[in-house]
Amino acid sequence: SPLFEFDQVVCTPHLGASTDEAQEKAGIAVARSVRLALAGELVPDAVNVQGGVIAEDVKPGLPLAERLGRIFTALAGEVAVRLDVEVYGEITQHDVKVLELSALKGVFEDVVDETVSYVNAPLFAQERGVEVRLTTSSESADHRNVVTVRGTLADGQEVSVSGTLAGPKHVQKIVAVGDYDVDLALADHMVVLRYEDRPGVVGTVGRVIGEAGINIAGMQVARAAAGGEALAVLTVDDTVPVNVLAEVAAEIGATSARSVNLV
Repeated sequence: SPLFEFDQVVCTPHLGASTDEAQEKAGIAVARSVRLALAGELVPDAVNVQGGVIAEDVKPGLPLAERLGRIFTALAGEVAVRLDVEVYGEITQHDVKVLELSALKGVFEDVVDETVSYVNAPLFAQERGVEVRLTTSSESADHRNVVTVRGTLADGQEVSVSGTLAGPKHVQKIVAVGDYDVDLALADHMVVLRYEDRPGVVGTVGRVIGEAGINIAGMQVARAAAGGEALAVLTVDDTVPVNVLAEVAAEIGATSARSVNLV
């Protein structure tokens, strides 16, 4: 090469960058990645993880998307035939493909017996014939950023749940279930009820759950119109047993009663 003739050119073999300092930095990077992998967390520089480099603004949304995926599965009660992960707001100026992976990981967490990771979650969807789509838009009417997990079930029914991160501490909040707007901090244990809006329902729910020795930490009721269908989301301190949930549903005539447990 004519470059060899220049006095100001120094050529080295490929291993020329293999200094003691570079080896130390590489070793530290590998150790950090191994710790993440052993903890079941995302290893962003793994060659078999889709999504590429993760922006710092995107990282806080990973646990939110995963928990929304788990909530979706609890509400749906089955595997969807089509799953849409929708991301709205300023965060979409970055590559948010990893949020789709995180949501998928959550969706299958309580479905399969195997350990679900960012690598095999798309494979579980593929094996079950689930069509997965990612939709993004910079427009978000009510929140700075919103992630929605929306699925179509085999009978055509659509189930969706939306969440956001609030404040500098990135508090995870649920902001919508289906067409109903809510505003409630996510908790490890939740109950979602659908019923006909009428007086006395909230008191009945509190009585039955209270008699079971379970404390209600928070509750939000939403409705489209007085006397129509209402939706209630409760955060509770412990798992609501199946028999207690069935009693609540029977006493209030719930059309749907779901328990969500994220631990």
